[in-house]
Amino acid sequence: MNENKPGILIKFPIFIDTMKKIAVSFLLIFVFTIISLSQSVPLRIIMIGAHPDDCDLGGGGTAILLSSMGHAVKFVSVTNGDAGHQTQGGGALAKRRIGEAQEAGKRFGVTYDVLDNHDGELTPTLDVRLQIIRKIRDWNADLVIAPRPNDYHPDHRYTGVLVQDAAYMVAVPNVAPDTKPLKKNPIFLYFQDRFQKPNPFRPDIAIDITSVFDKKIYAIAAHESQFFEWLPWIGGYLSEVPAGEKERLAWLAKQRSRPINQETSKSLEKWYGIAKASEVKNVEAFEICEYGSQPNEADIRRLFPMLK
Repeated sequence: MNENKPGILIKFPIFIDTMKKIAVSFLLIFVFTIISLSQSVPLRIIMIGAHPDDCDLGGGGTAILLSSMGHAVKFVSVTNGDAGHQTQGGGALAKRRIGEAQEAGKRFGVTYDVLDNHDGELTPTLDVRLQIIRKIRDWNADLVIAPRPNDYHPDHRYTGVLVQDAAYMVAVPNVAPDTKPLKKNPIFLYFQDRFQKPNPFRPDIAIDITSVFDKKIYAIAAHESQFFEWLPWIGGYLSEVPAGEKERLAWLAKQRSRPINQETSKSLEKWYGIAKASEVKNVEAFEICEYGSQPNEADIRRLFPMLK
């Protein structure tokens, strides 16, 4: 019996060491599984504009990139667009614009909702605020993108105000109690604009959309009533619109291509590095809103996985 004890004593530390290695292996497998599962959960992004086509212009390229990566993107138009045309209007125009939005949504790879509020008559009422709160809640949004509340168009301004007013309320249970409040406040961003007063747009985040720019143009071209009729008419260049589909896409691409300013270029360098930023031809930029959750750099790279 005593002769076997030394052998047992020699083997026991080896057994303990083996068990430690097995435990560490299981722990690593568990950690990597959790990380993998968290990365596989699709992000939920909602972009909110005043009219059918607003989200398309401000964030369409980013939406295509996110959608192609398996993330869920919704566009919401707060008005039905029933005033945006030189010869059509009312219910017939609203129906046409809703149809255009649905086609654009298919091309972008997003869900497209159009709320039944009159174009050109939007005001920041409690009723419309509750509509927006419900949309953000129902989508369980991680990220909300909307216009800033300083713009030439009152509908754009008031959409910005309405989303700001909803930013805190989406987590308050007694507001719009017919929908479940969010457990976390989303991160809110602004679409890019050109307005300088009372303060200029700040491109906190810049997304390279060069690879999908042509797809964005094809998608916004679904809004025929706007890009080939109404906007050219009110802008005084209707005679410049080509007749053929191919020619129209090329014309629209040229019209919607914008030079990258110095501030946006610096933002691109921050997120992509100097070398890659210098190759970018088309970009969409966003400003972080002071309301809602405040993101750090890791949050931004998680919400915009194309930056990783």
